[in-house]
Amino acid sequence: MRRDRAPRRLAADGTRWLWSVGHAHPDCRELLTLRRAGARHSRLRLVFRHGPGRIVAGGTWPSGGLGDDRGNFLNVNEPGVVRRFLDEATARGMLPTAHGIEEADGWPLFDALVRHEQRSADSPDLPGAADRDDGPGPAAASAAPRGVGS
Repeated sequence: MRRDRAPRRLAADGTRWLWSVGHAHPDCRELLTLRRAGARHSRLRLVFRHGPGRIVAGGTWPSGGLGDDRGNFLNVNEPGVVRRFLDEATARGMLPTAHGIEEADGWPLFDALVRHEQRSADSPDLPGAADRDDGPGPAAASAAPRGVGS
């Protein structure tokens, strides 16, 4: 069994990354922490706080689960999801270049990933759109959060 917050490895564009997921209180939040493998003291921590229209893991939600009130769901324990967060943070220039922990609100990145996934699903000309499987159908969608592919 994995230790909570133990770093996991991810390779992206020739760079080795370490990432971990955690849950913290008192204000109930999920934390996704990313760092380059050789940069121990330079980290990006994406913070997902529970709030209006925003749902984080806890109770009946799985560890690492993030969702919104529109039925979108991502799990930051999935490496493919973490890679997409890393790509979005890179595109926005959010990766730290100096020692320290750069803490940022992760919800704008969540929204961007969900929008991108929805555009891909709506446009069969985009890679992967035709292969997307949204699950068992509308009846099951009302019982559980809609998964956004990893």
